[in-house]
Amino acid sequence: MKYLLWTLRIIVGVLFIFSGLVKANDPLGLTYKMDEFFEVWNITFMTHYTLALSVLMIAFEIISGVAMLVGTAFRTYVTLLLLLNIFYTFLTGYVLYSGKIKECGCFGDCIPLSNSVTFYKDVALTAMAIVLYMNRSKISAVFSNKAINFSIMTIAIVFAFGSQWWTLKHLPIHDCLAYRVGNNIWQKMQPEPGATSPVYQTTFVYEKGGVKKNFTSENYPWQDTTWKFVSSDSKLIKEGTGQPKIPHDFAFTDSDGTDQTQAILTAKGYVFLWYLRQPENASTANMDRLRTIISKAATMHIPIYLLSSVTYDVALPYRKEWNVMDVPMMTLDGTVSKTAMRTNPGLMLMKDGVVMQKWSYLDYPKDMVLDNGNLEFK
Repeated sequence: MKYLLWTLRIIVGVLFIFSGLVKANDPLGLTYKMDEFFEVWNITFMTHYTLALSVLMIAFEIISGVAMLVGTAFRTYVTLLLLLNIFYTFLTGYVLYSGKIKECGCFGDCIPLSNSVTFYKDVALTAMAIVLYMNRSKISAVFSNKAINFSIMTIAIVFAFGSQWWTLKHLPIHDCLAYRVGNNIWQKMQPEPGATSPVYQTTFVYEKGGVKKNFTSENYPWQDTTWKFVSSDSKLIKEGTGQPKIPHDFAFTDSDGTDQTQAILTAKGYVFLWYLRQPENASTANMDRLRTIISKAATMHIPIYLLSSVTYDVALPYRKEWNVMDVPMMTLDGTVSKTAMRTNPGLMLMKDGVVMQKWSYLDYPKDMVLDNGNLEFK
């Protein structure tokens, strides 16, 4: 029994540490996934707390994983871990069987798993957690010296929160999204040869004489006015294949309402994109560095565009205050903007349509020079 418990401790502990580390690389990814769940469940007021919930959940995964291995306060951590596993199993089961959410994202964007694999993984982890919980009295700390156990757990706690703070203020250490360095964004917006579209089944609920009945898109009573529409629900039946990695919502519109997406993303040479989702919430740190880059780019004839998710009227006073009126503004959907650039604001450099570098507002380069046609940053 001793070896079985140790085996389960290692499996559960390592998996939770690994899961937490993957998500700690990009806490906002989990935040946006939580937002999606809350919107589907019509409890949108919870979206105000999703970032805090994400940070706490990720930190707990890392800390509880370490606790499984070290054995510190094992009874407390295994109880909480079991409850969390049950909750995860419910979520992944809901994703798998409801079809209302495309994917769970339990290992973040870096390790995409199918919904079925994710669900059965959580079922197995829950079963292992139950065994550990039932034998919790048999498990003690690895080190008899409490100071050592305390030190290990303290390091785990500091790392769990500190690593997330770093990526939230800067950018993910390893970018797993389609907008990462090395990708050609315009190419990622095109479907692959032989691509197939996803298939959805829509159910319509109509009511007549106090009786509700379900219909499909083929037989719903659109001509019979005695039936009153109640609601509709769409469920994913078959995944699409070869679909674009970047949605066509990633579109730039100028002040005249003209779509400039293809022109900008396929332009030859260097192009800067300054992502500014919501000016009222944007950090103004290192604006002097940004203005230096803007000024140098102008002298080098390198275009730079401001991509904002608010209207021109809303952005105007901020552009004046920050002295960036010379940068032409384009509007960009807020959802795709926060996927392309996690910080608000942030700077992206492209060359011939390929993403070359990305900087958060804390990491803007201080200066740049053009040497033999190549940009170098200081």
